[in-house]
Amino acid sequence: MSNEDRTDVITEEARVQRLGEIGLENFPPYLMNRIMGRYNAALRDEMANLGLTTPKMRTLAVLSVIDGLLIRELAIYAVVEVSTLSRALDALERDGLVRRVADKDDSRAVRIHLTPKGRDTHEQLWPHLAGAYRQMFKGISDADQRAFVATLQAILKNVRKHPI
Repeated sequence: MSNEDRTDVITEEARVQRLGEIGLENFPPYLMNRIMGRYNAALRDEMANLGLTTPKMRTLAVLSVIDGLLIRELAIYAVVEVSTLSRALDALERDGLVRRVADKDDSRAVRIHLTPKGRDTHEQLWPHLAGAYRQMFKGISDADQRAFVATLQAILKNVRKHPI
């Protein structure tokens, strides 16, 4: 193989496929966005009945598992921009669903706690969240679900910018 031929091979290997070549239906970020869009849409009415938006719902869901997070940690777990989270927290606090508590080690930091009313609100929404989850995995074996989750965890580790 000549040097020119090797250059052509290297160039072809190094060339990144264009989105049109991959196709939207084969592009995982697009598929993940579509899935989450449908998941959130399936819950919209139930959330609205409880006075919740997607950022508020995510906040309550995270706090139901990990209560007392710092705001910056909560933003990461809830996958919400800090500015959006701040507005959601104001409304959640006004509605009595969360409370802010100064951190015992750093008076400038604030931890967010779920109130009993907030926990109850999450519990009211949970059957709908669980139903949407079951629908998402309908017809997919337990083994395939576990493999999928393991793949997602590996991908998250690859793209993670934060230690959590």
